[in-house]
Amino acid sequence: MMKKIFTILSVLTIGVSAEAQVVINEVFPTGGNSGAAFKQDFVELYNKGTAPVTLTNAYLQYAGATSTMTAYALPTSITLSPGQYYLIQCSGGTNGTVNLVSPDATLSTLNMAATAGKIALTSDNVLVTSSSQSNIIDLVGWGSTASLFEGAVAPVPSVTASISRTNGVDTNNNSVDFMTTSPTPINSSNQSTLGTNENMKSKINLLKNIVVSDVLEFNSKAIIKLMNMNGQVLKTAAVDVGTSLDISFLPKGIYLISGQVNGEKFSQKIIKNN
Repeated sequence: MMKKIFTILSVLTIGVSAEAQVVINEVFPTGGNSGAAFKQDFVELYNKGTAPVTLTNAYLQYAGATSTMTAYALPTSITLSPGQYYLIQCSGGTNGTVNLVSPDATLSTLNMAATAGKIALTSDNVLVTSSSQSNIIDLVGWGSTASLFEGAVAPVPSVTASISRTNGVDTNNNSVDFMTTSPTPINSSNQSTLGTNENMKSKINLLKNIVVSDVLEFNSKAIIKLMNMNGQVLKTAAVDVGTSLDISFLPKGIYLISGQVNGEKFSQKIIKNN
């Protein structure tokens, strides 16, 4: 398929063997449903490249399984540094556990379906009808009946699980690149945008930073597991205020910290940037 890399200085069209720098990193289409982790749907973008990228007049396009795409305009200019996220809040509902906090953009009329759908990041508003269309920057389809996707469809999310890209990997195959996991929306300040109940506060206060190099530092006492995005446990530890954990053995990527703080379960995505 054709994708485009957007940089501050130029626009480069690339072929199927290359990877887009800005990717759709996480999709949570069940916000506002009964039992949902969040009260709103969201889409998270991520710059997985090594240079700043500016998206100019870009769009999100969405449709249910076999429906025709609708284009939703994003802010006129979005610049993302390497390793930076961009959180887009979509339609919400009356149910769900907590609100998203500090999304970077809001598309209040974009209402996604849980069981099957497709969403594309595009360079213009020409409606996507083929996965090989040249205006596609990235495309994700989920559910067995989705009519557009890269390679094969991603798994089906749920009210407690988003579909999330594995360590930023983009092989142009949704079934390989995405897995279901606890939703962890992150905005352009690289801050986990969690809500305000006590369980969510525990998550926010555990780590001093979620963008790290070789050491994790902690604000709270906890028993943790460090996992990759496939759920493989890489390290377990008991940590406390002021303690640190060496993660220099890990390659650059996205990882998940899970465990308990004050008896409450938590999960937190971290970004290792070297």
